[in-house]
Amino acid sequence: MKSPVSITALASISALGSTYEDIWSHYLNSIHFISEKKFTKFTALVAQLSEKDKSEINLLRNSDSKYKCLDDSVLYGVYVARKAVANAKWTSSENVGVNMGSSRGATTLFEKYHKAFLNNDFAETLSSPTTTLGNISSWVAHDLQTQGPDISHSITCSTGLHALLNGVVWLESGMADKFLIGASEAALTDFTIAQMQALKVYARQSQPYPCQALNLNKKQNTMVVGEAASAMCLERGYVKNALAQIEGVGYATEVLEHNVSISTNAECFQKSMKMALGDVALTEVDAIVMHAPGTIRGDLSEVNAIQEVFGGHKPLLTSNKWKLGHTFASSGLMSVELAIMMLNKQEFIPVPYIEQENIQKPLRKIIVNAVGFGGNAVSVLLTK
Repeated sequence: MKSPVSITALASISALGSTYEDIWSHYLNSIHFISEKKFTKFTALVAQLSEKDKSEINLLRNSDSKYKCLDDSVLYGVYVARKAVANAKWTSSENVGVNMGSSRGATTLFEKYHKAFLNNDFAETLSSPTTTLGNISSWVAHDLQTQGPDISHSITCSTGLHALLNGVVWLESGMADKFLIGASEAALTDFTIAQMQALKVYARQSQPYPCQALNLNKKQNTMVVGEAASAMCLERGYVKNALAQIEGVGYATEVLEHNVSISTNAECFQKSMKMALGDVALTEVDAIVMHAPGTIRGDLSEVNAIQEVFGGHKPLLTSNKWKLGHTFASSGLMSVELAIMMLNKQEFIPVPYIEQENIQKPLRKIIVNAVGFGGNAVSVLLTK
C-alpha cells in the first residue's frame, strides 16, 4: 500500500445485534446465536436477526413507499450504511464512493418472483430491477445521496473484503475522498439452505456448538448460514480517533481441484497473507481472525497455510462463525469488526472449545482472512 487507510466508522447488523455495545457484550460470553428455523419442507440450523432488529428493518421498509418492494438484503445494506455514515459524520456533498457487495443478492425476492413466474407464466413488473446485483449499492447511494462512484460486485464469500480492497484502491488513486464499503446478505431461504445441504457441508446436529469452526478434530462438516450486513467508512491516511488503520492488503486465487475445493495448504491464503504483510515482521502479528467456515477441509487447509507462512511464530487464531454463522459476503467484514473491537478493547476473543496459550497479550496487529468458491482469497492487516 502507498499509504495507510483509516477505518473511521462502522456499523453492522447480525444475530449478534446492531449496536457496538450489544455486539461486544455478546462476544464476551461463550453463547452462540444459532437456532433452528422452519422452512417450507424442512428445518435447519441458522443464525438470524433478533426480533428487535427485524422490527428495525420493518420500520425502514415502511418509511418510504419505494422501500416496501425491496429485498431484505437491500434494506440491511441501507440500514448499516446510514449508521456508519452518521457515525463518521460524512455529508452528502462530499465525494463519497459506495461499494456494497453481496454473494447471493436479493435471494428472497428472486425465489418469490421465479415461483410466481412458474405458476403464472409471466414475470411481475418489478422482478428485474429489484433482483439485479447492483440493486444494493444503487439503493444505498440513493438513500445517502452520495456524489461519488457506485459499485456492486459478487465474489462469493470474500465479497466483503474485496469491497474493502476496492475502497483502498479508489482512495489511493485520488479518485474519491472517502469510501463507504460493505456487504449485505439475507440468504436464509429454502433454496439457499438446500443448496448448502446438497454440498454436504451443512451442520446436521444441534449440539452445544452446532458450528465447530476451528475444531480440527471434527468428523463431519458443520457450516451454518447466518444473515448479516456490515458497512465501514474509509479515509486516506492516518485520521485522528480512527477505529483502526489498514496497513496492508493481499489477494490471490488458486487453481481449483474441484468447484468447491481449496488446496490442502490453501496456497491462495499463503499468497494473500504474504502480500498483506509486506515488510512487516511475522513476530508483529498477534492474531488472525480466520475464515474457518466450520468445514473439515476448509478449516484445516487455512490452518496449514498459516503454519506455512508463520512457521514457529503462530499468532492467536480465532473465528466468529461458531457464534453468528457463515454470513457469506458479509463474513469477512464481520471478522474485520471483531478484529477492530479486539484492538480497541485489547482483549482477544477465543473460540470457547479451542485451547490456546497466553490469549491475553497485547494486540498490535491482526490479520483477517476470507475466501470464497473459486479460491478467491483476501487478507487484510489491521493495526491501531
